[in-house]
Order: sequence, then C-alpha cells, then structure tokens
Amino acid sequence: MLTPADLVVRAMAWYLGRTALRPDPRTNIDTASLKRRFPRLAPVEVGDVPIIGPHGPVPARLYRAQGRARSAFVWVHGGAFVGGDLDMPESNWVALEFAAAGIPVLSVDYRKALRGVRHPVPADDLRAAWLHATAHAAELFGVDAGAVHLGGASAGGALVAGLALRLRDEHGPMPASLVLSYPFLHPILPPNTPETLALTAKMPARLRFRPSVVRALAKHYAGSAAMSDPYAFAGTAPDLRGFPPTYILVAMIDDLRSSGDLFAQGFALPVCGWSCSPSAAPRTAISTTPRRTPRSAV
Repeated sequence: MLTPADLVVRAMAWYLGRTALRPDPRTNIDTASLKRRFPRLAPVEVGDVPIIGPHGPVPARLYRAQGRARSAFVWVHGGAFVGGDLDMPESNWVALEFAAAGIPVLSVDYRKALRGVRHPVPADDLRAAWLHATAHAAELFGVDAGAVHLGGASAGGALVAGLALRLRDEHGPMPASLVLSYPFLHPILPPNTPETLALTAKMPARLRFRPSVVRALAKHYAGSAAMSDPYAFAGTAPDLRGFPPTYILVAMIDDLRSSGDLFAQGFALPVCGWSCSPSAAPRTAISTTPRRTPRSAV
C-alpha cells in the first residue's frame, strides 16, 4: 500500500522527470564567480572527461591544479537519488576546494531515479566512472590507482558505499579510503537520539528528511525488492569485512545523522567524537564527526 510519503515522492519524481533542470538562482556559485571570490581556487583547471558506462555516457568533470599530487579523489554529489548535477555547489565547489589543496578530483554525475530508472543503473554509472578513473589514474591525476580515494554525500554516499562493497566482492580496484558525508545508508532510517530529535524539530520543514520520506525515497530508488540489497544501501550489509578505511561526516542537526552513526557501529569500533582522527584508528578507520550546523546547500 502506498503511503502519503510515497505519493509525494512519486509526484516529485514525475515532475522532475518531465521538466528541464532549473538553474540555481544564485549568481555567485558558478566556477568563474567562485574563482573571483576565492583567489585560492583560481589555479584549478576544470574539464570534462568522456566516460561510457553500460547505460551510455556518464558525465564527469576533472579538477586539477599545477603541481605533483600524492593522492586523488573521485567525488559523487547527492540529491535524494532524483536531483543534483555537476554544477551544484556540493559537486563543483567541493571539487574546486580539494583540487586547490593539491588533490585532483574527478566529480561524477549519474542517472537519476526518474522516468523509470532504478537501482542498479546509477550504481552502474558510478562503477564505470570509478573503473575509468583507476585505469587512467596516471593520465588523469598523476598518481597510481592505489592512491585514488572515493567519496560521496547523502545519496552519493549510498552509491559510493555500495560500490565499495561491490568492488570488494568482485575483487575490483578498491579505494584507498572512503569518505561518507551525511550518508543515506539505510532504507529505513534508524532512530535518532533525543538530543538530535530536539535539534531537528527546530529545522525548517524543507530541510527535513523524516523517516517516512527516507523510506519512500529508498523505495522509489531501489524498488521494494532491492530495499535490503547492500549494493543499494550498505547499511543492510551483514558483513563489512574488507571495507576500505572510512571517514564518516555527519551533521549535528540532520535527520540522516542516525544512518551514519549506526553504520560506524557496524565496524565494532568506537564511534569517534569531536577530536577523533581517522588516521589514529586501525585498518578500518571510522570517524563520525558531527558538524554543528544544519545540513543544507552551501
């Protein structure tokens, strides 16, 4: 039976699937504006990278500054599986900042759960981009494949965590480490702490990810049959052995915080707090670092 949240998500996806992507109304977040506002970003060169996956072209953009790099980063934006693109700040601005700090970035887009697209199509797009990045690491980044890290935010976090499990099982090229930013890792949102619930209750409704909406988005993306597929939602994985070293960033005021917190507990390691460094923990380094601000667009 469809819930009210299911109907809302279906209506939203129907609308998004039939309308052109609206440009962000802000006039100061495009690449040129960001470089003017923040001179440290000016040396970063940006260019598209052609990648073909099993379902067709996969949009990807390379960010690189002059100088020799020691590591590289493949980054995947969020968007609740139905939105987002390479121009959004969560994709473009993040990549610019990493590249300006000396870490070249391949920012990857993927097919959204619109017009009948479902899991594993977006995951297949990401897998194709990752295999391309590691196969051409020297050419793209100037580093070995073993020095390429992988990260994603929100729904992008779900995609990269699922890919890590898939690569582990396929004996594919594993990321040097994984970065999960406010990740969407469970199709059914785990309970949040009373403290987090009290904080999120004060948030504007448009910034909330209530449990009913999280479940509806997960079902829309994966379908009922794949809700428990670890490649769709790594939080359902019964075995996390072989997972790469991982850094988990959660927002202090965010409904999704419980997903990142619970995933960290699955490694049977202490959940790190404000001062925990991932490099201080053993082989699978898990750090959940709460941000004090609500999770929202930059």
